[in-house]
Amino acid sequence: MVPVLVRASVHPIDSTDRAMPVSVRMVPSAYDTYFAAVATAAAALIGLLFVAVSVREDTIFGPHAIPGGEALAITAFTGLVNSFVVSLLGLIPKVNIGDTAVIMAVITIVAIARLQQRLHARRSLIVGVVTLLACAVQFGLGVLLLLNPHDSNQLINLCFVVFATLIVSLQRAWSLLRGRHLAGAGGTAVTGDHDPSPRPDPGP
Repeated sequence: MVPVLVRASVHPIDSTDRAMPVSVRMVPSAYDTYFAAVATAAAALIGLLFVAVSVREDTIFGPHAIPGGEALAITAFTGLVNSFVVSLLGLIPKVNIGDTAVIMAVITIVAIARLQQRLHARRSLIVGVVTLLACAVQFGLGVLLLLNPHDSNQLINLCFVVFATLIVSLQRAWSLLRGRHLAGAGGTAVTGDHDPSPRPDPGP
């Protein structure tokens, strides 16, 4: 009796035949440098915003506050925090960046809505509407990434939204530092002199 050798055919497993599990890295490593740079820039700009607020604190918060200044400060802060958190959490391997985008968009929308309830100035309304539009776009992209975490096209679009939010927040922080919100507040607000009491006459 002659033994029959059966040669098993071994087919290499193609990596394309296996679906990428959701538990693996949500954001490709190619985006690490971008998100790290955005998170670093946002953190630095938050420090710049604190400096701008401290320079003109009496015109942003307090009894002599100007509604436009407070709106610029709050929207700039929420925009920078949004860019910082989305970029930072996007670097975590098993975190779906869509979750972060949706949560931060909702938080920002709520903050702007509460701001608009307190301030009814025309300038604050314009700033709020622009911020809400950006948040709406981010919210939509976040939902799409929740449905398809590995959609590179929507991830790129989200990167553009985060970058645009960063640039707009930078412009607002710079406007505060230069006192652009004081344009219609009169000369005393620009100089920071709010003391209405007359100064003593130095005499001859």
